[in-house]
Amino acid sequence: MTINPEKSIPAFYAGQSILLTGATGFLGKVFVEKVLRSCPDVSEIFMLMRPRKGLSVNQRLENSLDLPLYEKLRNERPESFKKLIPISGDAKEKGLGLSASDRQMLIERVTIVVHGAASVRFNNSLQFAIFTNTRSTRDVCILAQSMKNLIALVYVSTAFAHINEPLIEEKPYVPIANWQEMIDIAEKLDEHTLNIFTAKCLGYAPNTYIFSKNLSEGIIHDYSSSLPCAIIRPSIVTPALKEPIPGWLDNIYGPIGLFIGGGKGLIRVACCTKSVNQNAVPVDIVIKAILVTAWKLGLTKFTPNSTLFILNCTNQKHLTYQDGIKLLFSIIKEVPLEKTVWIPNTILTDNFAVFYVLTILLHILPAVLIDLFLSVSGRRPMLLGLMRKLYVANHAVSYFSFHEWNYSEINRLNLMLLISPDDWDAFSFNYGFSDISDYCKHSVIGGKRFVLHEDMNRLDIAHAHRKRVYWFVTILETTIFIVILWIIYNYISAS
Repeated sequence: MTINPEKSIPAFYAGQSILLTGATGFLGKVFVEKVLRSCPDVSEIFMLMRPRKGLSVNQRLENSLDLPLYEKLRNERPESFKKLIPISGDAKEKGLGLSASDRQMLIERVTIVVHGAASVRFNNSLQFAIFTNTRSTRDVCILAQSMKNLIALVYVSTAFAHINEPLIEEKPYVPIANWQEMIDIAEKLDEHTLNIFTAKCLGYAPNTYIFSKNLSEGIIHDYSSSLPCAIIRPSIVTPALKEPIPGWLDNIYGPIGLFIGGGKGLIRVACCTKSVNQNAVPVDIVIKAILVTAWKLGLTKFTPNSTLFILNCTNQKHLTYQDGIKLLFSIIKEVPLEKTVWIPNTILTDNFAVFYVLTILLHILPAVLIDLFLSVSGRRPMLLGLMRKLYVANHAVSYFSFHEWNYSEINRLNLMLLISPDDWDAFSFNYGFSDISDYCKHSVIGGKRFVLHEDMNRLDIAHAHRKRVYWFVTILETTIFIVILWIIYNYISAS
């Protein structure tokens, strides 16, 4: 019996050939797992990858499939991995670095394009950000125009691409600059010269990442008259809510690194506004939004007058930074991280002067003393370098903790109404009903297991170490307090 693709999302994806850029990134890996597991009759997934560290794209794919992320698929449907086809290329190269034969194969076979490749570093040079994030988007669109059977192109943008707007609606906005001119400038000028003009080019964008993603949305809008396009705007992407493993993540980036640093007692001061709500969305929710959007786009007859579909995939659970820190530390008491160096306790301030002074007192000076001790004992000093990286990371994300934006969600709500009851559990991207405490606990456990590679069977050892650190810190702080009182007493007595 043939199932109607309009009623069934898995039926829609049956026989489809997908091109995925950013296949080795956090979103890309979860996307591949979800498609293979929930849309088992998909024909193939072409994964744009670049050779790295002496490994071919085939070797990189094999290594990636060993991750715990794919354990369920390995056990239940190992044959599904045969549908993954690595394609050698590089998003930062002109024309995506594709060979002529691979390009022709994609033109002949691909029906759906998901463009998720991007560098999310905030401190990239302007040239690198434009090549990797902006020019690659143009080149994906050029490639898509040649595809003979294309029915959908979904671009993964960011919810912060238009931060000059207090209310961000699900519509296109005028980009900061002309994307064609910026690509030309990046190609013609050397990186050093371009860096001199970076501040002037960025406009209201706080960094090159936001600027390059802003321009990329302009590209998708311009090509939407000739291509069936959609834009997904996720906010900060965080560990998985449920699928395939609650709390799944595989790298330390931005806020995740700061939370781990806080959980280990390394970060004792952070620059952010306590009352601002964190705007984050679990990775599996973003993936479902992409798949449902492509489904809607593929079922809609495209005309040059078709409206560009844009979806804000943003926060559905409100939690301030202060409440988030308190919740994190309460979970850390129950599920402590190993090798903590101090009692987890982070001071939040939105005053840069206070932040700088406290950073010197609570981060830099202790790091210098500890590194000095390590050097004297014949070991490699490392803490000062780590503190410098944490300081840079905190500065980079602080802008987003000082500001809060409102987002329209009409398209999100309307799109979810189209999902049939049979597909609701597998594809609904509503998580407003979820328990935030339970999610944060799974995220901490995910950080321990998949990023820090800590054994959950060693919790007793972690608890014991935490207790030793607690008594050490308590005794040290008490001693310092007594010494200060003694100095004050002697000074008063002498006078």
